Amino acid sequence: MTHWFHRNPLKATAPVSFNYYGVVTGPSASKICNDLRSSRARLLELFTDLSCNPEMMKNAADSYFSLLQGFINSLDESTQESKLRYIQNFKWTDTLQGQVPSAQQDAVFELISMGFNVALWYTKYASRLAGKENITEDEAKEVHRSLKIAAGIFKHLKESHIPKLITPAEKGRDLESRLIEAYVIQCQAEAQEVTIARAIELKHAPGLIAALAYETANFYQKADHTLSSLEPAYSTKWRKYLHLKMCFYTAYAYCYHGETLLASDKCGEAIRSLQEAEKLYAKAEALCKEYGETKGPGPTVKPSGHLFFRKLGNLVKNTLEKCQRENGFILNPNQKKK
Repeated sequence: MTHWFHRNPLKATAPVSFNYYGVVTGPSASKICNDLRSSRARLLELFTDLSCNPEMMKNAADSYFSLLQGFINSLDESTQESKLRYIQNFKWTDTLQGQVPSAQQDAVFELISMGFNVALWYTKYASRLAGKENITEDEAKEVHRSLKIAAGIFKHLKESHIPKLITPAEKGRDLESRLIEAYVIQCQAEAQEVTIARAIELKHAPGLIAALAYETANFYQKADHTLSSLEPAYSTKWRKYLHLKMCFYTAYAYCYHGETLLASDKCGEAIRSLQEAEKLYAKAEALCKEYGETKGPGPTVKPSGHLFFRKLGNLVKNTLEKCQRENGFILNPNQKKK
């Protein structure tokens, strides 16, 4: 089953030379600085390299972060921070607020910002793979794994590194808790979309699929609520995506719940459930149009034309017609549906 996911742009950064004349002396120290410069440049290149895979990304990220630790932690393994932590100024843009950079003279800020981009790369890799029309089982597992890795990175940055910043994260920008939490929840929701698609392919019980779809809709609702207090100019498009996915998966839940009711010969209730699915699908369709017309960070696409969206519309229509036919067999000609 093909998927469609909204993605915010990657963060951009200013070049860093790691040249510290008069501070760093000796060939070993110079080599570390050269390695830092080259490993940073390599990691930044991979973010936009479409041939990059998770193994390449992991190796490049590990290489850079292992060297950067020397600027954060003391080499004698004590609890003290490195004397080099505040030697370099780092500049990074924001995924929502465009090309206006934030700058901090702090290696922890660099660790967090680069880690944020690594997590974003995993979400973008998952999105590219999930968008294929004939996604294989192994590819679906890779999508699920990548989204879980991304969620784990965002969560780790929020809990373990962001609290160590000397300068607190600016409100409404990437490193603020509301945005990080929204990214975590979105990754969880999208990973569960893959689980739902797999359950449908394996023809699992409609009741299980309905429960998974309802839980996924709640994830999207929670992520949307997390962003509700942000400046609309920056968050509206992202929130449209979260809202339409919430309606979409609630419609899925009602659709498969209707199948469960139909299997129990509760045709009247099944019809009402499918009618509710029909309303929510129509609402999601309207939100798709609004999403496509809304300016802001993210791709300019028409989600309602995507295969994943059209398939649900056909499913709701066909299941409702099936329920109505079944109801017609059960009722006498003079009876009215309740």
